Amino acid sequence: MTNESDIAEIGEARPDPNALRGPDDHLNPDWIERLRAHLLAGEEHDVAEMMEPLHAADAGDVLEALEQDERVALVQMLGDKFDYLALTEVDDNVRTDLIEELPAEDVARGVATLDNDDAVYILEDMDAGDREEILAQLPAFERLSLKRSLDFPEDSAGRRMQTDFIAIPPFWTVGQTIDYLRVEKDLPDEFYQLYVVDPGYRVLGTIPLDKFLRSKRQVRIENLMNHDVLTVEATEDQEEAARDFERYDLVEVGVVDENKRLVGVLTVDDIVDVIHEEATEDIKLLGGVAGDEELSDTVLSTVRSRAPWLVVNLFTAMLASFVISLFNATIEQMVALAALMPIVASMGGNAGTQTMTVTVRALATRDLDRGRVRRLILREVTGGFLNGCIFAVLIGAVTWLRYANPSLGIVIGLAMIINMIAAGSAGILIPLALNRLKVDPAIASSVFVTTVTDVIGFFAFLGLAGLWFGLF
Repeated sequence: MTNESDIAEIGEARPDPNALRGPDDHLNPDWIERLRAHLLAGEEHDVAEMMEPLHAADAGDVLEALEQDERVALVQMLGDKFDYLALTEVDDNVRTDLIEELPAEDVARGVATLDNDDAVYILEDMDAGDREEILAQLPAFERLSLKRSLDFPEDSAGRRMQTDFIAIPPFWTVGQTIDYLRVEKDLPDEFYQLYVVDPGYRVLGTIPLDKFLRSKRQVRIENLMNHDVLTVEATEDQEEAARDFERYDLVEVGVVDENKRLVGVLTVDDIVDVIHEEATEDIKLLGGVAGDEELSDTVLSTVRSRAPWLVVNLFTAMLASFVISLFNATIEQMVALAALMPIVASMGGNAGTQTMTVTVRALATRDLDRGRVRRLILREVTGGFLNGCIFAVLIGAVTWLRYANPSLGIVIGLAMIINMIAAGSAGILIPLALNRLKVDPAIASSVFVTTVTDVIGFFAFLGLAGLWFGLF
């Protein structure tokens, strides 16, 4: 006879206790608890056996699932077997706290195994003193390479680039280049194209690997290379570099310094991380949250991050409250107005947020030129009017039936049209104005758009009601 527990097992498959992730792709709590037990017992072999097959991204998820003392114990127990690439997959706070607990020589040894861009990603958020202590223990060449990358501005292409690349002279042949690639040991693990340079390391051309491998050995490199070379400046913002990848469908691009010398390369895997970071930051800023807020942040840091815009929102809410107070007498004579006015403001706020989101994204991707701005303004204002008409009919009919007052239905319908037009206008004009003032429109737009729709919504509805019904 089948009991309830059997039915539950049939309806919901239990995760394999030996699997890192369950059917929902979340970490398997049984697996994590087993790892914790091995850590507590100091069973190094079992810990290494569990962690060895994991990808760096999975190892990063495991680190975030553990407590701070468990993370330190895990890294120290694994020793040289710990892949420091996992530290690029965790929250900034988790990474910083963990590195602070580890001996500098261990961190230096782990960082030395990483590509330049990953090592920079780990080191850049550290205190200057701790970073210098780690750099001092690296070989001279690696130390100088990392310092040079760290000297570039934060969030620049120079911080993201890999310093390992393949540069060859134009007078070589394909055969000479193949022989060089076979015997040279200090080459990047992965590469997508060859860079043809002059003696000063200025880029003359590039050769994609597919074109290179299909060519005969006797063909000279200068006859094979692409002369239309696209490079990015090391000081260029990483978001601008990502835009180049999107626009030109790039897989890899050279990075040059102020003297146009090749100093590194950006690859598409680096740019995917940039796109993810920038999109995440914009989403957070639209909600009035600091772009660098992490899930691992403390309560106090979260409060500090969010409080400033909540203060701004408090004052804008007081402004909307002041508008309502101007019509106290009107509301007292027709109590139904108090129940209906939030509808007008809420619909306007949602419509304004929709327009604002489209505008902010278009500004971020540089899709708005002067002609498109005009078309977008006309589209959003016209769209606001049409949406206002549609929802004016709906809310007007509902109000008429609910309060048996057709005049009240007409008033709220007119207010809805006015506020939806205002919402469409504010949703595009406010981000454009902030962008013109060199203020990131993702930061402040939502507060001001909501204020406009609240104030105009309340004023239009209560003002029309007062005039229509002679309540003033």
